[in-house]
Amino acid sequence: MAEISIPSGVGASSKGPAVAVFDARWKRHAAILAGVWLALLAIFHRDTADLATIYWTNTTFGHCLFIAPVIAWLVWQRRAELARVAPQGWWPGLAVVAAGGFGWMVGDAAGVALFRHAGLALMLQGAVVTVLGPNVARALLFPLCYMAFLVPFGDFLEGPLQDITIAMVMPMLHLFGVPASVDGVLITTSNGYFEVAEACSGAKFVIAMIAFGVLVANVCYVSWRRRAAFLVAAIVVPILANGLRAFGTIYAAWWTSVEAATGFDHIVYGWVFFALVMAAVLAIGWKWFDRDPDARWFDPAALQAVPARRADAPVAGLLVLLVASLFLGWSSFNDARAAPVPARVALPDLPGWHRVPSSIRAAWSPNFPGADHFLIGRYADATGRSVDLAVAVYATQHEGRELVGFGIGAIRENDRWVKIEDLGPIRRGTALRMTGPGRIEREVVTWYRIGGVLTGSDKRVKLETLKTKLLGGSQAGVAVLLSAEQGSDKGAHATIQDFLGALGPVENLADRMAGVR
Repeated sequence: MAEISIPSGVGASSKGPAVAVFDARWKRHAAILAGVWLALLAIFHRDTADLATIYWTNTTFGHCLFIAPVIAWLVWQRRAELARVAPQGWWPGLAVVAAGGFGWMVGDAAGVALFRHAGLALMLQGAVVTVLGPNVARALLFPLCYMAFLVPFGDFLEGPLQDITIAMVMPMLHLFGVPASVDGVLITTSNGYFEVAEACSGAKFVIAMIAFGVLVANVCYVSWRRRAAFLVAAIVVPILANGLRAFGTIYAAWWTSVEAATGFDHIVYGWVFFALVMAAVLAIGWKWFDRDPDARWFDPAALQAVPARRADAPVAGLLVLLVASLFLGWSSFNDARAAPVPARVALPDLPGWHRVPSSIRAAWSPNFPGADHFLIGRYADATGRSVDLAVAVYATQHEGRELVGFGIGAIRENDRWVKIEDLGPIRRGTALRMTGPGRIEREVVTWYRIGGVLTGSDKRVKLETLKTKLLGGSQAGVAVLLSAEQGSDKGAHATIQDFLGALGPVENLADRMAGVR
């Protein structure tokens, strides 16, 4: 068993740091674990590259770049006690690997990146349990759990936080005498209008503060009540601060100009304001820190049990890779079963409507990257009313070729079109209102057809995609979008309804495009 070397004259209860000495067995297990981790990252290289790209380019998840160094630091802090816990290969840990592999397969089949990334992280965690054993896993419980923050998650908070920001800003603007009105996510004042976009919701900082709060709660507190209180502060304070920041930006723009206020806000928000908020949250909690900085993280003597169902470390490592590869192979098999779509498709001719050139005043085109077929055309009736019809057809879906996802659909990432509000269902589709160049508004209705189901729900699309891949059936997916500009008579909705009357059932059009009938 590994020993711990203690400097001369320092007792067991001393505050002085102990020196960890890892024996040959520890080094052997650690080397095998490192090799297994590298192999897993290579086997799932698409997801590894995807995570690296998200960390580096997506400002919402930029904090993930610091998670791996933090985990390494947490393990380093436990090195003295850890050296006294003997590693043991433990084949029941493969259950964790299998759970991660299944989650990854579900995410790959349904096109849900969150599940794929979480599945990969869980496989890495399972490799630790399998190669190093349950005693070491218990010793490293918090660092292992903290690996969950390697997974980019939390963007679902953007919508609710947008609503909270607007609910905070409007009363403050009225209180300070700023004439303002709100339409969806657009706030209009006498000298301009402001979009409370996803980036302005404060979600990116709240997500980062959750990771920061969990870390501080573990490192600086022992009491669970104090930990919970600190986490609440780490979430609530940034939300309140973001509302004040948004109000301050609009108020400053009202006194000066939109350009000056928003330019200054980006600098203050990105580099100063929320750095001060983070420091303020830490300062608030400082007074109630109750963990002795020199206290041991765990008791090595309590982690000396010899586990049942032990396995030799190299065998354990190979089993981890075998189990993970089985799920990757099953996913490849599912993709190979996809049937081709027709080589050529065309938009329909409709009674009472004729094809016209695209709009010059407010051109629009949805985004469906990697589609096997993408068609868009503009129709007009005898009275001059016009509708844009777009159709995207996929033989199958996988990463980079998806019916639904961030920046996919009616509005692409960093688009000149901005969503104002959701309008609710229309004939099993979903409608939204958006604004673009020159404050021109459009209404867009979206339908998806997959697995014999017509829906406007992103979640239903993911579920049906998963069912067709795992249980069989046609994997073809079709998106159908109708859009009309809002005229002075606000007749976009009626125009789309009349066009649908001529088009007939949307599912029939989608099936013809996919070659199903």
